[in-house]
Amino acid sequence: MDIINTLAQELQIKRGQADAAVNLIDEGNTIPFIARYRKEATGSLNDEILRQLSERLSYLRNLEDKKQQVMASIEEQGKLTEELKAQIEAAQTLVVVDDLYRPFRPKRRTRATIAKEKGLEPLASLIRLQMTKQPLEEEAQAFLDPEKEVHTVQDAINGASDIIAESISDEADYRIRIREMTAKKGMVVSAAKDPQAESVYEMYYEFSESVSKIAGHRILALNRGEAEKILSVKIEAPQEDIVRYLEKQVITKNNPYTTPVLQAVIADSYQRLIAPAIEREIRSSLTEAAEDGAIRVFGKNLEQLLMQPPIVGKVVLGWDPAFRTGCKIAVVDATGKVLDTTVIYPTAPQNKVEESKATIKKLIEKYNVTLISLGNGTASRESEMVIVDLLKELKRPVQYVIVNEAGASVYSASKLATEEFPNFDVGQRSAASMARRLQDPLAELVKIDPKSIGVGQYQHDMNQKKLSEALSGVVEDCVNKVGVDLNTASASLLEYISGISKAVAKNIVAYREEHGRFTSRSQLLKVAKLGPKAYEQCAGFTRIIGGTNPLDTTAVHPESYEAATRLLAKLGYEAQEITTGSLKGISKKITDCRKLAAELDVGEITLQDIVKELEKPARDPREDMPKPILRSDVLEMKDLTEGMVLKGTVRNVIDFGVFVDIGVHQDGLVHISQICDRFIKHPLEAVHVGDIVDVKVMSVDLARKRIQLTMKGIN
Repeated sequence: MDIINTLAQELQIKRGQADAAVNLIDEGNTIPFIARYRKEATGSLNDEILRQLSERLSYLRNLEDKKQQVMASIEEQGKLTEELKAQIEAAQTLVVVDDLYRPFRPKRRTRATIAKEKGLEPLASLIRLQMTKQPLEEEAQAFLDPEKEVHTVQDAINGASDIIAESISDEADYRIRIREMTAKKGMVVSAAKDPQAESVYEMYYEFSESVSKIAGHRILALNRGEAEKILSVKIEAPQEDIVRYLEKQVITKNNPYTTPVLQAVIADSYQRLIAPAIEREIRSSLTEAAEDGAIRVFGKNLEQLLMQPPIVGKVVLGWDPAFRTGCKIAVVDATGKVLDTTVIYPTAPQNKVEESKATIKKLIEKYNVTLISLGNGTASRESEMVIVDLLKELKRPVQYVIVNEAGASVYSASKLATEEFPNFDVGQRSAASMARRLQDPLAELVKIDPKSIGVGQYQHDMNQKKLSEALSGVVEDCVNKVGVDLNTASASLLEYISGISKAVAKNIVAYREEHGRFTSRSQLLKVAKLGPKAYEQCAGFTRIIGGTNPLDTTAVHPESYEAATRLLAKLGYEAQEITTGSLKGISKKITDCRKLAAELDVGEITLQDIVKELEKPARDPREDMPKPILRSDVLEMKDLTEGMVLKGTVRNVIDFGVFVDIGVHQDGLVHISQICDRFIKHPLEAVHVGDIVDVKVMSVDLARKRIQLTMKGIN
């Protein structure tokens, strides 16, 4: 297989692009580095395509390795024909390679191998030939052997039948065809183990849908219902069609003695050997496809969440709501430093509302708080009402934001949180995290295992290794898009920078603590275990504000410093002017980009990137994202009426719709059919996590705490 050509065709890119990307990956370059600093080589392939290419490259290389192992094993047995070799080499998937290898795979003792040990193989061959002119009972007489436990002619025929059944099951072409037929015409069927029991799976108590059409989220729901022993799930194959196909392949002569036996053998081979294996394979491939789809959605949601714009320059009061144990409060300054913490009890059972308000007022006055960050967990609604009352009593403008506290409890109990706040309890750490999430979502959320952030569906049921790798890739891409300040970044943020491992991230922080601020990117080379290759990968994604070289504040890579300096000189500027904003509009001074690139000895794309960076140094790509909704009043679920139009924030996107925070405790659901007037296959085609959207209330079910919303028909 020509792997490079396969990758180019699958990803619809040029062969040269695929070849360059593979070479760069093999050299140990990271995806963010290739996407950002090797555009010339790859023809500007983005990080998404490069990750897909990297995944497929691993699969195709595993496939080629498997083919070589299989051919070597069959060769050892002296059974590798040219035809079989060509079939294996042409195989496009691991499943097909397994099908072709099945007849040659060393087998555990089966009914067929036991029958062969009894010397019944010649009888099986005789039946398969379908040429006997006498009853099989007479042919079988010759194979009776009490020592081998072949006592009767029926024992002999049964044993021969087992041999034929296994050989039919081992035939690769048959399996491939049956798998196709089942995938095309089969049905996924589920039923309740107890039809009277109430559960969230009631819509699947009597359910069937075509294998070829069933949605990924339904597969994941069925799998979970089955795992919880509420549902029984199976694949109903087009059995009659399959048996008819096998009979056509196997029964080639109309022999009255062999045909009935072969018909029985075919039915047994399919039901006992082929069908269960095909069902497992199809369910496994459906699950894999569903998981891949869910992971993609999760990744997109996570990206949007991480890329939410920071709220800078504000003193924030983080409020972690609770009932019995009290609401934990943390005041955090504009740099994220915790100034004060306390616990208040405005909610049940204590209900010390006035006392709590007085405490918060003092903190607001003392630290000049302008924003309250309220977690959306237990007692959030009750806390929100207290906050709204409080804001009305204040003489200064203070607003509040409800933040998603998913993963906060995971973080507050983690080793990292203990190291960060050794003298705080879990509640204080959680309150500090609430505040920081608002100030810089990315810097705070990287401290939490991506799976715990809660912007997906069925994440706990998936292949955890695949999920972790995919989500870590998303975090890595986001961190590298934004860049990190070398002098303020935590180790947990630094470890996502291209080329930097967990150990090296800790070493960077240790170096900073020992030697003081970084003044130059090149100082990174003095950090323990950070060699030239790691420096090449990470340098462009780090930022140094107020260092010795103004280029260190930009995303210009040190390997392009000389070109950037020459460019500035040519245009009549000094490097110092980078940080003053004097270079806006320099792109207009470049009339012939190709000629200038050749003169500076850099690629044209690289030159354009350098110019972009010089015009907007240290620009944060999150600036383009929608800002969070700042609130000053409260809305309750009972206040909602049909037709009411509200502004909300998209909290989660799933296969069948989106959940929108409209300022009441319960997020409302906009079904996919209610997102827009045009047909969309997936909500992500129209909306993303963090989007600010206008929605209209369709219905409110107070008892079940369900809000149905629409985004259609709003002028």
